[in-house]
Amino acid sequence: MKWRSAFGRKNAVRTIALALAVAARSMAIGQVGHVAVSGGLVDAETKAALPYFTITLHDPTDSSLIGGTLSGEDGRWTLEQVLPGDYDLRTGGVGYGTHRERIHVGSLSPHLELGAIPMRPGAVELGEFEVVQHVDEVRGAMDRKVYRLDDNTSQSGGTVLQALRNLPGVTVDQRNGKLQLRGSDKVAVLVDGQQSALTGFGNQSGLDNIPASAIERIEVINDPSAKQDANGMAGIINIIYKKDRREGLHGKASMMAGLGALGAKQADLPTVRPQYSGTPKLGPSLGLNWNRKKVALHLQADLLHQRVLNRDEHFTRTFADGASVRQQYLENRDQTSYTTKLGSDITLNARDALSISALFGREAHIDHGDVVYFDGATSERRRLWQFYEDEVNTSANFATAFTHRYAQPGRRLDIGLNYTFHREDEVYDITDNTATGTGYNNTALIADEHVGDLKLDYTRPTKHGRWEAGGKFRWRNIPTRISYAAGVGSPLDPGAAGGATYNEVIPALYTTYVFEREKDELEAGLRVEHVTLNYTVDPGHNTYSSDGYSYLQPFPNLRYARKVSERSRISASVSRRVDRPDEGDLRIFPKYDDPTILRIGNPGLLPQFTLRGELGYKLEFAKGYGYGAVYHRVTDDILTRIVTGDGSSTQLYTLAQNAGRGTNTGLEVVIDQQLTKSVRLNVNGNLYQNAIDAFSTVSAYPVPTPYTAARQRTTSGNVKVNARSEVRKGLDVQLTGIWQARDIVPQGSIGPRWSVDLGVVRKFPGLRSDLTIAATDLFNTYRIPKVVVGDGFKLVSTDYLESRAVRVTWAWTF
Repeated sequence: MKWRSAFGRKNAVRTIALALAVAARSMAIGQVGHVAVSGGLVDAETKAALPYFTITLHDPTDSSLIGGTLSGEDGRWTLEQVLPGDYDLRTGGVGYGTHRERIHVGSLSPHLELGAIPMRPGAVELGEFEVVQHVDEVRGAMDRKVYRLDDNTSQSGGTVLQALRNLPGVTVDQRNGKLQLRGSDKVAVLVDGQQSALTGFGNQSGLDNIPASAIERIEVINDPSAKQDANGMAGIINIIYKKDRREGLHGKASMMAGLGALGAKQADLPTVRPQYSGTPKLGPSLGLNWNRKKVALHLQADLLHQRVLNRDEHFTRTFADGASVRQQYLENRDQTSYTTKLGSDITLNARDALSISALFGREAHIDHGDVVYFDGATSERRRLWQFYEDEVNTSANFATAFTHRYAQPGRRLDIGLNYTFHREDEVYDITDNTATGTGYNNTALIADEHVGDLKLDYTRPTKHGRWEAGGKFRWRNIPTRISYAAGVGSPLDPGAAGGATYNEVIPALYTTYVFEREKDELEAGLRVEHVTLNYTVDPGHNTYSSDGYSYLQPFPNLRYARKVSERSRISASVSRRVDRPDEGDLRIFPKYDDPTILRIGNPGLLPQFTLRGELGYKLEFAKGYGYGAVYHRVTDDILTRIVTGDGSSTQLYTLAQNAGRGTNTGLEVVIDQQLTKSVRLNVNGNLYQNAIDAFSTVSAYPVPTPYTAARQRTTSGNVKVNARSEVRKGLDVQLTGIWQARDIVPQGSIGPRWSVDLGVVRKFPGLRSDLTIAATDLFNTYRIPKVVVGDGFKLVSTDYLESRAVRVTWAWTF
């Protein structure tokens, strides 16, 4: 990771010391009488915690370095294995002056708590100095991995969703934008710790509208505490926007330009409009930070205008009666999106602080789609289904947080209020060309999502840890209405149109206790949620009626970690999680982008519950580290989709269903090593076995259709390799390779996929600027093969969607 900021000549000396301190990974050698020295770092004015600051101990006689560490996200830090004696303690960080004090470490207590140390911003700014440091992605507590996007050169100039593709342990379904952790898409995605309409409550496609340059870091939490919502059995991904804490006005402006769909992967079928190629992309971005004493203002504004080959899927369908169909689904997209985030941090007094933020986003796209069908035996065209989709997604989020700090250091009360709004406004104009003539159809959908969260968190430190308790109340309401205008001979079903309302109320209480000693760490928590979900269907729907569910369930978690040696640590955890059906899974209206494979929800869905366990081990090397984790998850009432037919040789339906019990058992390995002075290598691998037990279900639409599946089991995994090299000072190159093995889905499998990304960054210190060239899917190899087998049919498909793109970004820091 690289930090760049302005420093004076005095601060340059200090910065060199800080960089050396980060390289120090252990304390002075000794076998007995060691003491753990801990404390916290806070801003002297705002009392805000200061993460990733450097703390070092020096010999008072000659100022030689004894050891050092970094503060955590809460500003807390610990120096372990300190011998009794007198030391000079120095703390510092970007934009702040150095704090120095003499401390005495006695031999009567194994722990010395120094409390919160106030840090004051540095005032000298004469020149520029670059601090190069690498922080282990796997934290010492091993409960999460932290990735800074400044280190992700191969995705510079791209979006957050594209950057997530390159993070260890994270995979992205390119088709629908869903994120996966360790083979599961049941992931909760937060922005600055809050769930937002941008990240999606059902998918994360909104992340494709946020430039990666606006993000400071991404946290991957496989084992969330009871303080977090219980949904998301695979874990949590928390996306943190950048903030500059220096006094005065500072910012960063950038401009991205690029081309995508470079090289066709598959030829179009006859009579289909030409697929997009050489798709242009343009993305300006501006971030501003203004800090003055007790008030800080933050602004992030981003625009993205692009063309995309959004989908190019080729199918072969074979049926039990011997008939077959060749099909192509082509979707060319013109897209414009912008996002604006404005926030303010206000210090009300010595103990109280208030944060207010507002976010607005608008994504509009027009899809030009052709879906063509040919008889597999005669090659005669059966149908050409052409659509013009005009969709606008509007998002707004307002959040406010109040913090009261008590006189006792570390004791605090946090109250937060969050409101999110999202509107999906979608219109399809469809031309249906068949042998019997041409028909004209129209569908129009409006869905408004309202989400309100009120939460309270109380934290009280103890002699050897802390106790947390709190609660949260969530209300979520989504009224949806759709209309169908069907032409002559249309496949549209007017009886399935109308309206429905999704209403969810979730009160929750939690408590967590953390116990910490020199070598041991224990976290035990319990969250209790009461969920009431009602899905109200307007009278007159030809298949479905109102439905819902209610439950009161406990969600415990327990995590234990032990420091085995100076360089190794082991941890074990167990927890219970839940994933509730999203509104899109319940939505009762057929979607007609492909008239022969209709997608429809199911208001009778139940939530899935997961019991998970994990055992992890971390070992530090001389210039790197290794991390391994064995995990096992058991899920009941798996949420999935089932494809059924209607007995004909043309029509299929994909419906949301519960599929019984399944297991996921795997091994994750991360190896990070500095190979040479200028080359660093990170290798991440996931090997897991997915199993879905035999199950039976009945699909209700358009008529009750039973389905029975045998037990499925397969071994799958993925490997990511990141190699980063400083070719020369100011010139970095990063190469990223991604490989995903074959995996199962209910009724079938998804085939292997692989790609290689390349990034080059050239820094211009005198201009305070960076020039980045990033190429994704360098060899144009990424595609999504899939096989689905049902009663009386087999569906084989490959999506050749856009994946190869080159982006050039110029960024200026001021």
